[in-house]
Amino acid sequence: MRPGEERPVEGDACAAVFEVELLKLRAAECIDEAAERLGALSRAIWSEPELAYEEHHAHDVLTRFFQSERPAASWAVQPHYQLITAFRAEWGPPRGWAAPRPLHLGFLCEYDALPGIGHACGHNLIAEVGAAAALGVKGALESLPEPPLPVKVIVLGTPAEEDGGGKIDLIEAGAFKNLDVVFMAHPSQENAAYLPDVAEHDVTVKYYGKASHAAAYPWEGLNALDAAVLAYNNLSVLRQQMKPTWRVHGIIKNGGVKPNIIPSYSELIYYFRAPSMKELPVLTKKAEDCFRAAALATGCTVEIKGGAHDYYNVLPNKSLWKAYIENGKKLGIDFISEDAMLNGPSGSTDFGNVTFVVPGIHPYFYIGSNALNHTEQYTEAAGSQEAQFYTLRTAKALAMTALDVIFKPELLERIREDFKLKLQEEEFLNTVE
Repeated sequence: MRPGEERPVEGDACAAVFEVELLKLRAAECIDEAAERLGALSRAIWSEPELAYEEHHAHDVLTRFFQSERPAASWAVQPHYQLITAFRAEWGPPRGWAAPRPLHLGFLCEYDALPGIGHACGHNLIAEVGAAAALGVKGALESLPEPPLPVKVIVLGTPAEEDGGGKIDLIEAGAFKNLDVVFMAHPSQENAAYLPDVAEHDVTVKYYGKASHAAAYPWEGLNALDAAVLAYNNLSVLRQQMKPTWRVHGIIKNGGVKPNIIPSYSELIYYFRAPSMKELPVLTKKAEDCFRAAALATGCTVEIKGGAHDYYNVLPNKSLWKAYIENGKKLGIDFISEDAMLNGPSGSTDFGNVTFVVPGIHPYFYIGSNALNHTEQYTEAAGSQEAQFYTLRTAKALAMTALDVIFKPELLERIREDFKLKLQEEEFLNTVE
């Protein structure tokens, strides 16, 4: 059965299912055949951690990986795609391919690290999963004896997830235009087809006061540190009226230079999180009122500046993650329950913004360690040999799910319907269309 064909009659259905299952086996074999190179790719990224928008080594390692794939020139690679440390690699029908339009499947790679503790979120493994799953799908489709299917496999290297939101930059540059479904997976302590990653807004707050001698004539000063402390305490009091699903956390980055000088300047950085983009502005308004009240109380002036991008909540696509679970179970993946999945702890990711423009899946996977993300122990686990088995198993499940999307038109239709329904619930449908 080919993409876009009508559903086969019952007599042919079993044969079509069998063909897809054989292709899934071939995808898994291709990933196993590339295991050594994929592991080396991951280790090369892990061993030289780079911060957001500075992932030059990781960019070069990944682009060379696809450029060196055999047969020669099988991937069309665009280094420095839209961003200096982003890239795009494509495999599929040659230029001039006649109708029907190829199905465009995207596989995303992340590769930025955290300051001070390296790959404590395992983004080296995210890069490996994206590359491996794409290789699996490509290898399965190439195994067919007929001419190339109308499918385009696209790997996007997406920098700066930890700070800045590289995927949002790429969305604005049109990199996700015409993609039909996108796939990626994130390391964790458990296997979950979906976790409710929340919307996030960050702000930098600066207070400007007036310096004075703190002992001789403090009354001549305006204490910017007092403003910062009041703001911090205001937000702490606000927590009594915050919804249980809201999160506010921040630091005082600058609080003065010397005890005997009334601080004329202070600076805070805060993150606000809410389950949806509908709730996030409500929380943000309450928090900004706290900042302004502190300025009023101390006589300081305040400057509140939002981050370059808000991270949207990740929209669930139940049809897509159900297919992923079905394939993952065939590989022996033990998933947490749906209740635990929908009510578990989560963070924020710029993949959420992607799910507002194209259907996608962002499962989490166990890597052989119970260490928590963003710790030194998780950095060690992300670079371990043990993590390789779990990483490649996850890549196989993603590749198998992508093949279901390709060869089961009814599944693709359900995925698209789920996507539209969630956009309607978020009141974003008109914005996207």
